[in-house]
Amino acid sequence: MPVAPSKSRPAPAASHRLILRVDLASGARIGPGKVALLEEIGRCGSISAAGRALRMSYRRAWELVEDLNLHLGTPVLATAAGGSGGGGARLTAAGLTLIAEYRALEAAAQAGAASHLAALGRIGAGG
Repeated sequence: MPVAPSKSRPAPAASHRLILRVDLASGARIGPGKVALLEEIGRCGSISAAGRALRMSYRRAWELVEDLNLHLGTPVLATAAGGSGGGGARLTAAGLTLIAEYRALEAAAQAGAASHLAALGRIGAGG
């Protein structure tokens, strides 16, 4: 039975990478998409601007944030309602910790998997 090609974007030819998703006992699922969203919210100060930057609807961005809040039991963002003074969002201590720990785990996994990724890369390169 043939294997269907991956629908994900291939990594650049010069590098191999590991994509990490963490499923916590609380039910929270943390992966590159949610972490990128939180990082972008931290940069932009806005859920809607972060969503636009990531080509994601405001609704989808809000749902991802709410999913984290629900399953972690603590908010990852502090928000201010919009209006004439403008709204906004900023990362809470929990949000900042989530990003830092995920990125540290990602770096450790990448480093630990480097030789295995290289070996996998040699399979298709005739080595």
